[in-house]
Amino acid sequence: MKTIQVNQHGNAEVLKLTEVEIPKPQAKQALVKINYAGVNFIDVAMRRGWYPNPPIPTPFIPGVEGAGEVIAIGEGVTEVKVGDRVSFMQEEEPGLDRAYAEYIPIAAWKLMPLPDTISFETAAAMTAQGLTTQYMMHEFTSVQPGKTTLIHAAAGGMGLNLVQWARGKTSRCIRHRHYF
Repeated sequence: MKTIQVNQHGNAEVLKLTEVEIPKPQAKQALVKINYAGVNFIDVAMRRGWYPNPPIPTPFIPGVEGAGEVIAIGEGVTEVKVGDRVSFMQEEEPGLDRAYAEYIPIAAWKLMPLPDTISFETAAAMTAQGLTTQYMMHEFTSVQPGKTTLIHAAAGGMGLNLVQWARGKTSRCIRHRHYF
């Protein structure tokens, strides 16, 4: 299969197209044929060696989010079946395969079912932001009707998600923008 690998930390020139064997799913994993991979700032930070600290050792495959179809499952997988449309977000841990590849072996519990009404392209662009927004709105704070929500920057995908989700849950949503 084709992958994009980072063999040393640095600028975009370190991204190299490589051929590797198609991985086989291990126990509790599914093998997903990736249709689209998201491109996020975290991928740039990982490539440059800025994040996490210490940086992920090279070589590695970047890409923390993607969407595609389950083509094989490992022993003990009950969460998905072959043919399911899914999206996913993969952590930035060393040694994990990621989305800049044709296929990814991934823990089945990390896969989210994808309805036919959501394209692979949209899912790959929104999974990380959607999960982060969900966390911010329900784990970090509790946004409720009648409660004022202050969002410091309605910028980028996260800021727009936060504003839209907060507006749907509250009657008042204050956007605050910093100017430097």
